[in-house]
Amino acid sequence: MAAVKRKSSAASKTTLRHVWLAGLGLVAVSRRRVRALVGDAGARVRQVEPCVVQFSSDVEARLAPVLDKLGLKQQAKRQARKATKRAARA
Repeated sequence: MAAVKRKSSAASKTTLRHVWLAGLGLVAVSRRRVRALVGDAGARVRQVEPCVVQFSSDVEARLAPVLDKLGLKQQAKRQARKATKRAARA
């Protein structure tokens, strides 16, 4: 006796499980792309940061004599506060 092939209509229907799996796939692909973009952005920031620091130092060095002539002194940078006991416990 030969086996009869039946076309299943269930295979062609979209079920909640299919939607769930498609959503998971979309999330996985999106996370990969976002991580790649964030990694690229981080590398760009690391390249630009030394240039910004150098520019800032140049500006401060050039403004220092002008501020001295005007009688304005640069404020000393504040030191970071020490953590209190209450904050240390948390």
